[in-house]
Amino acid sequence: MPAVRAIFLSDVHLGTRACQADSLLAFLREHESEYLYLLGDIIDFWAMNRSVQWAGSHNTVVQKVLRRARHGCKVFFIPGNHDEALREYAGIAFGDIRVESEWIHETLDGRRYWLVHGDEYDQVTRHHRWVAVLGDVGYDALVRINLLLSRVRRLLRRPGYWSLAGYAKQKVKKAVSFIFDFEDAVAYAAQQRGVDGVVCGHIHWAADRRIGSVRYLNCGDWVDTCSAIVEHFDGRIEVVHWGVHGGGASALPSAAQRSPGASSADTSAACVESSRIRS
Repeated sequence: MPAVRAIFLSDVHLGTRACQADSLLAFLREHESEYLYLLGDIIDFWAMNRSVQWAGSHNTVVQKVLRRARHGCKVFFIPGNHDEALREYAGIAFGDIRVESEWIHETLDGRRYWLVHGDEYDQVTRHHRWVAVLGDVGYDALVRINLLLSRVRRLLRRPGYWSLAGYAKQKVKKAVSFIFDFEDAVAYAAQQRGVDGVVCGHIHWAADRRIGSVRYLNCGDWVDTCSAIVEHFDGRIEVVHWGVHGGGASALPSAAQRSPGASSADTSAACVESSRIRS
């Protein structure tokens, strides 16, 4: 079984029909780790206020995380906006799981990464909550439609996975602008903290790019794209994409492997294209 030093997950959205819990379980079974960081929106209390869709596989995810913690894996939970009710417990350990509002992870080669969910840098979520909730309902609808389209594509023997939500994000200019604004805001906050990089979630858009003096990494999600970030035992960090319909991990090329002259927009687009990460 492949082992990594650390796993970073965000936006699992347990309690929703769109949660890809089975894919997450397959990923966790194939990847043991010393550290497990849960970077927010692990449980979707927003959606559960509308309708609870808690499958047996969701219980299994929770049990697997608890089991890892009991067996010595250092588990940190940094709540996001969808599980923000847990933020009042920051600084408290529940059994073997520690809840924090943010954290600093140091890699084996000495680099320091700031860990945060990221919704604090989303102006819509901060100042227009009703718009964020409405957008959440719309995104959930897109993902449900995408599940139906995926079944049709499999019946028609169309190869590969195609994301309606990802297509909309790439084609709608305001959505692309929002993503870049969010990434720049998080990266600036990381730079102010004097760290080497930041690992976050929130926007369901996995990425690995250099912004100014910091490395920006986004975990993606386990609703549409099934992606995570891992640190290997040589200190190397990368985004991995787990096949939504059958497993298998593919790595997103690191920022160091890309052309240093690429623009922010080109680099982010290359991340999406090279790993087929769609969110």
